[in-house]
Amino acid sequence: MVKKFNKFIPIIVLLFLAPVLFVVPGCSDKENTLPLAPINITIDPNSTIYQELNVVGGWLYLAEEDGVLSPSRGIIVHRLTTDQFASFERTPPYKPDSCCNPAGTICSRLVVEEYPFIIDPCTGSKYLIIDGSVVDSPSNMPLGTYISEYDGHLLYIHN
Repeated sequence: MVKKFNKFIPIIVLLFLAPVLFVVPGCSDKENTLPLAPINITIDPNSTIYQELNVVGGWLYLAEEDGVLSPSRGIIVHRLTTDQFASFERTPPYKPDSCCNPAGTICSRLVVEEYPFIIDPCTGSKYLIIDGSVVDSPSNMPLGTYISEYDGHLLYIHN
């Protein structure tokens, strides 16, 4: 009985290793994500300045006056629970420069249009504000996500 089982061990091992061994070159997740701008912002989401974040489900845009620097087009911050936040880059991950003025100085940004969805007004792509996943095409790439760490008082957004 043990000898019969030993014949199947290599097959079982291959089944577990198959996802690692047989990765298709050029198909990694990193190639399907937009490079994020360097961000290091600290805000107090419970202050009246950021009143929209005072409640679960609240969201707001952070811009240059909040410390968001180019090449970022801004950040969407969403309060998921009393102690969890999600922060997304407003630069569309799919064809980010397809709706810019001729000089390339003004480009479209993602917007929260129908909560809980984020819309790309240029391509019509739709994303979920909870996790940045694609809801409607043509995009097949999720939103760029920043690390959001909340210590109960301050929210740190960085990458």
